[in-house]
Amino acid sequence: DAVRIKEMIPHRYPFLMIDRMIEIVPDVSAVSIKNVSINEQFFQGHFPEHPVMPGVLIVEAMAQTSGVLVTKTMGEQAEGKMVYFMSIEQARFRKPVTPGDSLLISVKKLQNRGPVWKFNGEAHVGDTLMAEATFTAMILDNDK
Repeated sequence: DAVRIKEMIPHRYPFLMIDRMIEIVPDVSAVSIKNVSINEQFFQGHFPEHPVMPGVLIVEAMAQTSGVLVTKTMGEQAEGKMVYFMSIEQARFRKPVTPGDSLLISVKKLQNRGPVWKFNGEAHVGDTLMAEATFTAMILDNDK
């Protein structure tokens, strides 16, 4: 639930981009949901007459889902640490995400070496692929 997500990753409103975890298979994959509301702050400027969720925030939702997966995989040793993007590759935005959409975010771990993790993410609305990306992140202590 949202309370547990906030215990696992440091993001908070208005930048918490996932509402609920649906599935977590430690060290393998995770699935989350983001319910997109017209009340999201970014819709005030993106775009008022034709609201579209920014693609970079869809990728951020993928990354936050990955952060929960990393924390679940590593256990207590990961809680309270920060996960930072290192690279975003092959990002593709297929269709616009708009208010009222329920975004299903799926991530799969491709590899990890020490503190560096690589993932593939996809975002769907229903059966429609909206966005996909491959990204790398590093987990570090808060004081680094």
